[in-house]
Amino acid sequence: MFPRLAQQYRSVVKDLVMSLQALATSLKKRGVTATCYVCDDGRDDHGASFVAQLGDQHMVRFLVSDFGISWVESRNGRELVKLEGAEAIQELQRVTQFLQQPTEESVRETVKTAQR
Repeated sequence: MFPRLAQQYRSVVKDLVMSLQALATSLKKRGVTATCYVCDDGRDDHGASFVAQLGDQHMVRFLVSDFGISWVESRNGRELVKLEGAEAIQELQRVTQFLQQPTEESVRETVKTAQR
């Protein structure tokens, strides 16, 4: 049973790494400063560090690896919130939905394009 659970966790980590890479790419296209560094030792260990700027001196960092999952939100270099495990994943989902909402500027551009 335990080897199966370990394999399932590795699969979750792998899925999260791919999702973080895609999220960083998507946010960059929207003008949000975001990076995703992937760690891979060539064997079974995988992980990633995702960082995004949410505004003036406000950033989030999501770390995922075979050792754990964590979310850290900080402002002006000071840690505001640190979550781990399922709570970290839920916070990533909440912030992702917020960041991917259309901005007023993108809505105006879409309307202008449709009117042409």
